[in-house]
Amino acid sequence: MLAPYASDPARSRGRRFAQSPAPTRTEFQRDRDRIVHCTAFRRLVYKTQVFLNHEGDLFRTRLTHSLEVAQLGRSMARSLQLNEDLVEAIALAHDLGHTPFGHAGQDALNACMADFGGFEHNLQSLRVVDHLEERYPEYDGLNLCFETREGILKHCSRRNAEALEGSEPAFADGQGGVGARFLLRQQPSLEAQLCNLADEIAYNAHDIDDGVRSGLITFDQVREVPLFDRYADQALHSHPILAQPGNARRWLYESIRLMLSDQVYDVISATQKALGDHQPADVQAVRQCPELLRFSAEMRSATQTLKTFLFNALYRHPQVVDTMDRAKQVVQGLYAAYTRDPQAMQSGATPRAAACTDVDMPRRVADYIAGMTDRFAAREHERLTGLRLLA
Repeated sequence: MLAPYASDPARSRGRRFAQSPAPTRTEFQRDRDRIVHCTAFRRLVYKTQVFLNHEGDLFRTRLTHSLEVAQLGRSMARSLQLNEDLVEAIALAHDLGHTPFGHAGQDALNACMADFGGFEHNLQSLRVVDHLEERYPEYDGLNLCFETREGILKHCSRRNAEALEGSEPAFADGQGGVGARFLLRQQPSLEAQLCNLADEIAYNAHDIDDGVRSGLITFDQVREVPLFDRYADQALHSHPILAQPGNARRWLYESIRLMLSDQVYDVISATQKALGDHQPADVQAVRQCPELLRFSAEMRSATQTLKTFLFNALYRHPQVVDTMDRAKQVVQGLYAAYTRDPQAMQSGATPRAAACTDVDMPRRVADYIAGMTDRFAAREHERLTGLRLLA
């Protein structure tokens, strides 16, 4: 049962290229299935979240992160009577455009592309589903619904929004394309808003787990964060056995589980209150409201403190910074090598590159590098330069 303000697949604003409905699936289920079967989705298993894939078999990757976001998103969507299938599709696709080596790769590629429009992984995710996937005979990309594409595009500058609008199809309702809300300062669907929060909840939790597993941060360090310490105390009060030797990991897991659950319940409660205050009648009314999917003020403040801790203690840890600096050198070296000699790009990239003009070439090179997995990028850099920067 969908609420009136939820996205209804029967009322989707449509696809870039018109297609007949599927006989057994809704439009959003069809989008989810296309995403799961696409090449870019499979590559996520070998793309960095925080730790490079080769640094440990149990650390999160972009793929496992996306699955966790989808799980959290569906749980909250059901309680809020939003469209679970749309939430899942957006969650599974939101990182398709991420470079190898996580944000370090993005920063390096953005610097390389400074004179050619820059690079931003969120915009690249949309580019993947709109243009870069090659699966269908009639068109490039996956030809996803407007609602899924809108949810994928979490951030967008005015310049990029204007460029996107120039290439969007003319939708029958005349409301503009995926860039329009950034120009009109409107909100996306509630399903898109929900995925943004599910993303944040997921990475805060799993980065604690991976950080402690790696040994770069300790359980005691994380307990200095008031939000986490609250749940560590709750876990120990309910299960005193956790204090016994050998139960440290169980204590960590239980603390994270309690924190995740409470954040989910907080979002549901705060959002229900916001919906009651604003009472949007439909999806279009949602666009005119302030952001309705939200934490309570108290949880938002506590979560921000946790994020600050993770940034300082984990993401800026000297070992992580050293690895990411070397990863940036890999991306920069690949970009320099391919722009000097586009034919150095292997396999499917070469025919497209050969058809490019000099103006198009930097973007084509960026597309190729962004699509790489960590290990392929490292191997390619070593092949082209003779330098082995990453083990």
